[in-house]
Amino acid sequence: MSLFTSVKVINSGKAILLYRKYGTPLRYHSTWLRDNALDSKTRDKNNGQRLITISDIPVNNYIESALLDKKGKNITLKFLPDKKKVKFSSKWLEANAYDKKSNNSKIWINPDLKVWSNKTIKNIPIINYKTAKSNKKLLLRWLKSLHCFGFAKISGCEKKSGTVTKIAKIFGYVRETNYGKWFDVRSKINAVNLAFTNLGLQAHTDNPYRDPVPTIQILHCLKNSTDGGDSKVVDGFNAAIKLKKGNKKYFNLLSKYCSRFEFKGKKNVHLKSRFPMIGLTPDNELISIHFNNRSVAPIVDVPYKDMLNYYKAYRKFSDIINDPEMAINFKLKPGDCFIVDNTRVLHARTAYLAKGSRWLQGCYADKDGLLSTISTLSKK
Repeated sequence: MSLFTSVKVINSGKAILLYRKYGTPLRYHSTWLRDNALDSKTRDKNNGQRLITISDIPVNNYIESALLDKKGKNITLKFLPDKKKVKFSSKWLEANAYDKKSNNSKIWINPDLKVWSNKTIKNIPIINYKTAKSNKKLLLRWLKSLHCFGFAKISGCEKKSGTVTKIAKIFGYVRETNYGKWFDVRSKINAVNLAFTNLGLQAHTDNPYRDPVPTIQILHCLKNSTDGGDSKVVDGFNAAIKLKKGNKKYFNLLSKYCSRFEFKGKKNVHLKSRFPMIGLTPDNELISIHFNNRSVAPIVDVPYKDMLNYYKAYRKFSDIINDPEMAINFKLKPGDCFIVDNTRVLHARTAYLAKGSRWLQGCYADKDGLLSTISTLSKK
């Protein structure tokens, strides 16, 4: 079955029109086609990087002819005035089509992601550490689940200090911060961070005072014999969507104006940033949540006329996040590890008694490593 049935040069060579057996026709501009040519003079054959600049494409560039082969699998284009011939596969053009209706007023999320609550997700994605290291097929399935839901668990990890960095290397690279390559999460006297106490913590995203924010957080349990200290995760995208459905004005305030975040630590550490609590792209894709009650600095980017409603929106968003139906609760056992997409999933902890021992180690990684591993394993 061919993707395309015929091709036509339109707009005096400034575009082509491709007719499909199924679906509406697709249009492609001549400059876009020339810029995305896949030949060896336009793209490096080893790494695929572009060898030309936009200035190398003639301003009066146009298509003289377009030929679709008999099977409808390939299209050959001839460009003037530089007499350049370029061949595209129908499959590639279909995959990179941009001739579609857009609705910039509608909030949307990446179709690879699924929002959830404790009522809609049946099982936490989990894999054994040894399996993750030895079985690429199961590892890929688990990594896709991690990306899809924004969190996952690993069991059977070594109960040794520093193991958390080995876990990060399964799919990416450790991002070192002022805490080092990894950090201990356990009670300390005069702790510089409330996470290093036995107090309960509201669901939050980590380190919103950094720019850029760490996009993946990993927490590995070494000891856990205390009463309490249960872990929670909340889908921030689901919370944002619920806020919008309940009060569009509140959603707009939290996505329009920036909050400020700040952290002062020892050893000359002073981190500051400004982000909206709900992050959107220009075409309204929901891409990030920045929410951390411990680190919010004085908010000064909201006009006086909107500040009262901004705080009402902040309170409502917090209420949604704190709703028990939003959270999945679990207790980590020694050797367990959980990973969260820190741009989306909030994590929390219940308070725990000083008796017994609770020792977690954490580190940060970046999501580009995760997505790169998923892509390369998928191709294999």
